[in-house]
Amino acid sequence: MNVIRFTDLCAQGKAAGQRVFIRADLNVPQDDAGRITEDTRIRASVPCIQLALDAGAAVMVTSHLGRPTEGEFKPEDSLAPVAQRLGELLGRDVPLVANWVDGVDVKPGQVVLLENCRVNKGEKKNDEALARKLAALTDIYVNDAFGTAHRAEATTYGIAQFAKVAAAGPLLAAEIDAITKALAQPKRPLVAIVAGSKVSTKLTILKSLSANVDQLIVGGGIANTFMLAAGLSIGKSLAEPDLLDQAKAVIDAMRARGADVPIPVDVVTAKTFAADAPATVKAATDVADDDLILDIGPKTSAILAAQLREAGTIVWNGPVGVFEFDAFAGGTKAIAQAIAESSAFSIAGGGDTLAAIAKYGIEKQVGYISTGGGAFLEVLEGKTLPAFEILAKRAAG
Repeated sequence: MNVIRFTDLCAQGKAAGQRVFIRADLNVPQDDAGRITEDTRIRASVPCIQLALDAGAAVMVTSHLGRPTEGEFKPEDSLAPVAQRLGELLGRDVPLVANWVDGVDVKPGQVVLLENCRVNKGEKKNDEALARKLAALTDIYVNDAFGTAHRAEATTYGIAQFAKVAAAGPLLAAEIDAITKALAQPKRPLVAIVAGSKVSTKLTILKSLSANVDQLIVGGGIANTFMLAAGLSIGKSLAEPDLLDQAKAVIDAMRARGADVPIPVDVVTAKTFAADAPATVKAATDVADDDLILDIGPKTSAILAAQLREAGTIVWNGPVGVFEFDAFAGGTKAIAQAIAESSAFSIAGGGDTLAAIAKYGIEKQVGYISTGGGAFLEVLEGKTLPAFEILAKRAAG
């Protein structure tokens, strides 16, 4: 995908003295007192902002935070805690500007944070009048917010339509590169791990991937539904019996291409869903009526790990068991370690996946960790994200 890259503009001296508007993703979790509890997204936004400052630009940054009501600003919707943390990370004062749509006073070498963009009327509906006003504030628009790339809003899409120049920031460009490498031009075999509690929430992803991948590893409640489809008993495990036809269709689509959906040969069961529930390893054919399947078994883990070590590209979305409970974490740990040991290019995304990567300390062994959440899932579904689409359109002239 061809987009204008902000790093290139800066390297060419084209950002010097220019008004640069950066749409970042600074939507961080806060406690009841409004204190930031986790600042990964703020830290991730710093390189783009620093790049613009070093290039001699007049820098404006904005983001949404939470779910404010458009046109009604409340103190709890304020980016004030973000401005403070951003200032600490940049080592300089970052003034917070409210009511900024009609004009922003910022000089080259300065940076300001523009108050919560979702308070502006028309932001979520991508109102054209608002988008044109935003575009008038800037010489170069930079989208560095992959987490919002699946939404066409005024600060993610409309402004990119009407700004003089629309570019991808380093974070967004890295996502585009990783997604292209993993899905558009993958080194084979391409193995996808899709896990989670429900087939229904990942059905379009499974269908999209089944047309492209060489192996489709399913885990969690999704695997239970596929086990049912394969004629196995799953006891009282979480599953969606009404989607058996869909699961069979995915299996058939893979088989028609000479590809595979490995069905677990053994599982880890318990009688209750609890961290201290006794765990029992059983053959997949021996699951009792009162059993809950909470993880894949060691034989299945070893088979899947061997396949992952031979992969050329790995896409990972979702843990394969209840890894939060140590007795049912073996499968996810084995998958994580196999990915870490594999020479494949790996891309991973989704909140639970990121938690598993952190738990097993394999951050440095994963080729690319996507922080996009919903945007990452839409890419796996084969959708073109609005933010990518408009940046590509603008790059094409």
